[in-house]
Amino acid sequence: MRVLNFAAFFLALSSAFLLYSLSYDTRRLEARVLEKEQLARRARSDIAVLKAEKGHLSRPDRIDPYARALGLGPPRPDQMSSSARLAITQPVEEDHR
Repeated sequence: MRVLNFAAFFLALSSAFLLYSLSYDTRRLEARVLEKEQLARRARSDIAVLKAEKGHLSRPDRIDPYARALGLGPPRPDQMSSSARLAITQPVEEDHR
């Protein structure tokens, strides 16, 4: 009977230790997930700011004075090419086995 009580006590103690360990690991993983979510949120915010800056910097009315200062102008008709004259080629994939 004493052996059975000792075994039950040992099982209860080991179960408590395992549950505490599992709880600790869960909290640690939750903290890591929250950290990653915060990094993702910050990255999305940075991407939105960069897109807005790109839109601002690529406005034609902002670029035009710089292009003219470099001697650039609007494209002339003789610089244009029809799509029929352009050869569209697909790269050939080689089989390297």
